[in-house]
Amino acid sequence: MDRQDGGDNHPHPNLPPSRGKGYFQGLWRDGDFLKLWASRSVSEFGMLMGALQFTAVLVLNVTPLQLGVIRALGVAPGIGIGFFAGVLADRIRRRPILIVADLGRFVLLASIPVTYLSGHLRIEYLYIVVFLQGILTTFFDIAYRSYLPTLVSSSKLVEANSKITGSESFAEVTAFSVGGWIAQLTSAVSVVAINALTFLASAVSLAFIRRGEPAAEAKKSSRSVAREIAEGFQVVWRHRLLRPLAVAAAVEGCVGGMLGAVFLVFGVNELGFGAGVLSTIFAVGGISSIIGSVYAGRAARRFGLGATLMGGYAVYMMTILLVPVARDPLLFAGLMLTLAQLGDGFFTMYMIHENSLRQAITPERSLGRMNATVRVLGGSALLAGSLAGGWIAGEIGLRPTIVVAACVGLLGALWLWLSPLRSVRELADK
Repeated sequence: MDRQDGGDNHPHPNLPPSRGKGYFQGLWRDGDFLKLWASRSVSEFGMLMGALQFTAVLVLNVTPLQLGVIRALGVAPGIGIGFFAGVLADRIRRRPILIVADLGRFVLLASIPVTYLSGHLRIEYLYIVVFLQGILTTFFDIAYRSYLPTLVSSSKLVEANSKITGSESFAEVTAFSVGGWIAQLTSAVSVVAINALTFLASAVSLAFIRRGEPAAEAKKSSRSVAREIAEGFQVVWRHRLLRPLAVAAAVEGCVGGMLGAVFLVFGVNELGFGAGVLSTIFAVGGISSIIGSVYAGRAARRFGLGATLMGGYAVYMMTILLVPVARDPLLFAGLMLTLAQLGDGFFTMYMIHENSLRQAITPERSLGRMNATVRVLGGSALLAGSLAGGWIAGEIGLRPTIVVAACVGLLGALWLWLSPLRSVRELADK
């Protein structure tokens, strides 16, 4: 595949050749990828167990405002230092960043049981832990997405992202419930301790990867951080495929923020569902995502990469319109919300191919800054959408706000349809 920097079709000559097309061949026989996959799976499961939220609610008895502060502190670092994290991921080897971030998160979370047992655990300390963990998670996520293309060949990126997304979807379905039962049967602090151990296990798995990265010396630069950030933004904005993907990510972030501000209140207060029923409905979305990750590759081979991207994004946004249709009786309302969750599978297909395409068409030296740019745009739009969703709901109500969110999402789908992505059949296309 042609790359912007004029590189050849095989930028990573140290990668092993493909070993077959069977489901249990290919990357299933690539030990280094399996270690990276295990690292991501176990750390993502730990992150989704809700350890810090359970501790805040069940141990510290926080107010809704304090819980909102905790959420904001977890998201803000991704916006504040995302660009710098991208520059660092392009200047030095990425695997050490992953390991240090995991070890740092292990130490942070392991300190909570210690402070709890000593009787010194306070909400202020939890704020600090959440904020610092948000910083480390930003570095991990950007370096992780930039490291994957150096570990697997371009022809295996869809398979790799499908497997990773499948395990993330499994965690989405199971992790929070597991964390809740552990908190109920033991204590919320026990969930924190287990979460800490998942980060330690992730670091150990990464440490045993044997395949090398490009020499760190080749990534060093005397240019200023600001100039490198600007160059990373230009890589995204000037590329005919990266630009529409970045805008679509920002639109999706805005839609997610708007829905996050009103969906739970709509389900509980307006429809009358209990928290348990809603969590079960949400689990359908996780199962749908798992199915989407399994069929993502097949869909692209049948319909083409561009069509699968645009179709997955558009169908997801259209299923949001099923949510405001929900109304009495409860059985009908539950059916509409459940059907809306099926859109998660289509969006998972979109994300798998979106990640794979971005990783494949970006020069290796710019992967970190590209991922950082997309992440910061999406995170900024998420916060803006959260604020806008709350304000709009106060002006016109919950149900119309969800309709507005879906319409914004459909504009993003139209943007993708009008972009050059329509002509992309596979990763080998320019």
